[in-house]
Amino acid sequence: MVEIKNKRLTRDDWLKAALVLCKSGIDSVKVAPLASDMGVTTGSFYWHFKNRRELVEALLDYWEREMTDAAILAARQYGGPPVERILYLMETVMTKGLARYDLPIWHWAQSDARASLVFRRMLKKRFSFAEWMFAEAGFSKEQSKTRGRMMVILLMGESTLVPGSMAERKEFIIQKHAILTKPEN
Repeated sequence: MVEIKNKRLTRDDWLKAALVLCKSGIDSVKVAPLASDMGVTTGSFYWHFKNRRELVEALLDYWEREMTDAAILAARQYGGPPVERILYLMETVMTKGLARYDLPIWHWAQSDARASLVFRRMLKKRFSFAEWMFAEAGFSKEQSKTRGRMMVILLMGESTLVPGSMAERKEFIIQKHAILTKPEN
């Protein structure tokens, strides 16, 4: 239950709640059950969205903005050395669960053209930024591309498919960071 009481809901509140429901599949994102989970009437929903379709369209944009664009911006603004920036991004993705909705969105993208477009755009952003980070850390173009792609796929898979405590995830990130940033021969 997402329950939000005694608060004026924002558009983002609805999107956050819908994203949680999305983990069970996009078909589980329905207006009345969502409103019920949030402890409000459907009238509140219609204040922010014309219909369910508008909600799911906005959900894709919200997911991309909050789970990819925000992480990239934070990592770009990181003030430490490039190798530490890579670790910072990896830790941010794992500790904040920024890839936890990737698998449900990927499933959605298999049957929806707009979801597919957004998912592919998100992957391109992540791959491109990861490649840039490894280049900044001194790796060759080929190595930057390979290591960047490996890091992105590793984070997406680990965050969505492998259970573990936060302490285990942090240890995992430190180990994988050491492998990914090991100097070229």
